[in-house]
Amino acid sequence: MSPIKSDPHPAAPLPDECQTMKDVRKGVDSLDRELVRLLVIRQGYMHAAARIKKTRDAVYDEERIEDVVAKVLGEAKKQGLSADIAEPVWRKLIERCIAHEFDQWDATKGRKSA
Repeated sequence: MSPIKSDPHPAAPLPDECQTMKDVRKGVDSLDRELVRLLVIRQGYMHAAARIKKTRDAVYDEERIEDVVAKVLGEAKKQGLSADIAEPVWRKLIERCIAHEFDQWDATKGRKSA
């Protein structure tokens, strides 16, 4: 049985309700739209961090990266998401967010990107 309790896009069937690949694709497409919406918000936090951080060196924080990954893995376990999916996805997400934050820091602090 699916751990999903409710779907923010009721027109898309829940995974356990899918009868066809069309149903599956409709659900995945709906979920992808929601993920993009959430990533836009996460990107906004990267913009805020770039604005707030005083030095460029503060952008990359290994301790914070490991803290985020540990929290994600804990939540993934609670909610039934495979660590084999969660960890590499979040590490890549963090990597790209840090790169974006560097670009934003450079833009807001008057430096050019390397």
